[in-house]
Amino acid sequence: MTRTLFTGGKVFDGTGSPTAEADVVVENDRIVDVGTGLDGDVVVDATGHTVLPGLFDCHVHLMFGTPDLVHSLNTPFSLPFYEAIGNMRLTLECGITTVRDALGADLGVAEAVRRKLVAGPRMQIAINMVSQTGGHNDDWMACGAHVASIPPHPGRPNTVADGPEELRKVIRELVRAGADVIKIASSGGVMSPRSNPRHAHFRDDEIAMIVQEAAAAGIAVMSHAMSADGILTAVRNGVRSIEHGVFLDDRGIEEMLARGTWLVPTLMAPRMLLEQAAAGVPVSEVVLAKAHVVAAQHAESFRSAVDAGVKIAMGTDSGVGPHGDNLNELTLMARNGMKPAQALHATTLSAAELLGVDNELGTLAPGKRADVVLVEGDAEQHVVDGTLRQAIRAVYQDGVRVI
Repeated sequence: MTRTLFTGGKVFDGTGSPTAEADVVVENDRIVDVGTGLDGDVVVDATGHTVLPGLFDCHVHLMFGTPDLVHSLNTPFSLPFYEAIGNMRLTLECGITTVRDALGADLGVAEAVRRKLVAGPRMQIAINMVSQTGGHNDDWMACGAHVASIPPHPGRPNTVADGPEELRKVIRELVRAGADVIKIASSGGVMSPRSNPRHAHFRDDEIAMIVQEAAAAGIAVMSHAMSADGILTAVRNGVRSIEHGVFLDDRGIEEMLARGTWLVPTLMAPRMLLEQAAAGVPVSEVVLAKAHVVAAQHAESFRSAVDAGVKIAMGTDSGVGPHGDNLNELTLMARNGMKPAQALHATTLSAAELLGVDNELGTLAPGKRADVVLVEGDAEQHVVDGTLRQAIRAVYQDGVRVI
């Protein structure tokens, strides 16, 4: 077996230990040793670099690339599957070797990566988002037409449902289609013109049924939840993570702490939408107004969650805006209450724990998969400066250099 030695650099191992000088040794697809004075057959000189575990983004949409609905209406059905190949490449270039696709990618996209037909981050897929009638994933428009960015197809079942029994069937259909995680919308959202992000969606008996059915299949539930009540209902009924959490209040924080629920804040999401609107991308006035309200509140609730000690994992909502800017989320986290090392922890071990893969990924430790990222200079300082993406020099996935 060939031993590859990463030597001369400083290691951020993801465990919470401070960055320190160390070597990392990889054999085939596994890390076999981390320490000083190690040897190897092939030497990678990491002098002047920080060595990181492969990073995570826990909320992406690899099949999306713009909020422009007119553009989507004029896009051939199969084209986003091919565009996803480029989006996955851009994600890898950020040092992100694992993602959770929160709506869009189906089993075929995930399998293409698993079978190494295309290069991309390993992924967990939600396939579609479960929504109540009139909720965040109901594509009914005021004109009476149904207009979806990606319409339902054999690999992506329709997921608008009401009442526990309808929802039971929908969850089973998603599991049948290959979902690794169930995503619901327990509040309205920004980009759905007929929903209000301050309103809670689904009742306790509905979310309880969703969580029960997901648990029976051995998978977790993530909840798009912006409103305080929507967050609280989701958390008390057992969802594993709250996505966005814009109007998170003290009651919600207390419940999340009691139940060990993660927050995936996606601070980038409203900002990406506003930036694209400013650049001339057509965005409806209704959606734009909601984005302004959400952006103003988002950082405040995030700071409260950080101060209280809520578990946080990094997610961006990339696909609402451009792919490849994912690491800007770490800088926003650092500028809104997190220390740089905390932000890096949120995209390494904490994220791996959320996705249930911390036995394989998330840290540089013997026995773990050899996902390794080389960053020129001080990674923590790059988080502060917003220059981490530009400093990435190499990305390894399962011991193979992919970037």
